[in-house]
Amino acid sequence: MIQPPLSLYVHLPWCVRKCPYCDFNSHPVRGAVDQSGYVRALLQDLARDLERVPGRRLESLFIGGGTPSLFGGDAIAALLEGIGALAELAPGAEVTLEANPGTADAANFRAYREAGVNRLSIGVQSFSDQALERLGRIHDAAEARAAFEAARQAGFDNINLDLMFGLPGQGVEGALADLEQALALVPDHLSWYQLTLEPNTPFHHHPPPLPGEETLWRIQEEGAALLASAGYCRYEVSAWSLPGRQCHHNLNYWRFGDYLGIGAGAHGKVSGETVLRYWKTRHPNRYLEQVATGAVAGERRVEGESLVLEFMMNAMRLVEGVKMGCFERHTGLPSTALQSGLGRARELGLMELDRLQPTPKGMELLNDLLLCFHP
Repeated sequence: MIQPPLSLYVHLPWCVRKCPYCDFNSHPVRGAVDQSGYVRALLQDLARDLERVPGRRLESLFIGGGTPSLFGGDAIAALLEGIGALAELAPGAEVTLEANPGTADAANFRAYREAGVNRLSIGVQSFSDQALERLGRIHDAAEARAAFEAARQAGFDNINLDLMFGLPGQGVEGALADLEQALALVPDHLSWYQLTLEPNTPFHHHPPPLPGEETLWRIQEEGAALLASAGYCRYEVSAWSLPGRQCHHNLNYWRFGDYLGIGAGAHGKVSGETVLRYWKTRHPNRYLEQVATGAVAGERRVEGESLVLEFMMNAMRLVEGVKMGCFERHTGLPSTALQSGLGRARELGLMELDRLQPTPKGMELLNDLLLCFHP
């Protein structure tokens, strides 16, 4: 097995308020967060994780949450400086930080940029104040626009907007209006995805009225046409970008690359003789208590048919798919391990004949495609 590119994910788990649809490992702030203490813990965590991957450099870095923009510029600068002292970062590496418009601060944006963050991902979700209120967001549409402009003024020339559709009570017109307002800002990248009711969330236990299948289909069809007409290219199930602005960090996930995960609840994947997945202690306080002696909560090795399925679950999200050689290099398995699943998928018209690439039908019926490779 040839070692794939290596990325780093950093999890900052705190937020102002937990949204009713959110199933991420996020925790509402209770008093002041010891930002410098958590940064020190992250660097301890990273030092241990780097022992898994000696001599390998980091190709990208992603700071997610929670709400990372709750952390001040000094804390993010200390974090990035510490990471740079422990690990080699590839020249020109993409360094992303997630931001919530409700916690956006122009001075912090400038400090993030000066510290080395070169890509910002802003969680807008909607430009409808009514929809934002239903989603439990702490910002309004005006604050979303202001956050984007503040990011541009701070020098960010690579900005993603997170936008959802299929919101409670939303029709085709409302979803397209959201998309049009996002496009008016000319972001470099758009993550445009459907709201889903995840288990163990308030929305799952008390479902709001969501659009029906026909409405969702029209939103996706008309929205895709709108994005394409504005010059955005779809390269993944829910990711659209201007030319050359694809998210390199996420591409590494989807191409079955390796990544270290530091912070409360973070997940990692490293390749050696087999593929190893591991995850950290979820609760921030317990994580901080355990990090000095190791905060790994569990790990598992991925082999055989499970490895085939996990590879395809990632690679088939990409519009262009991947080359067969990518499967062989990143799993250590022969291409024959795919043959039975490929046969079923091609019979159903879900995969192209000459490469590991979903057809347009396969992109829309991704779950059906993946069932072809289920053990």
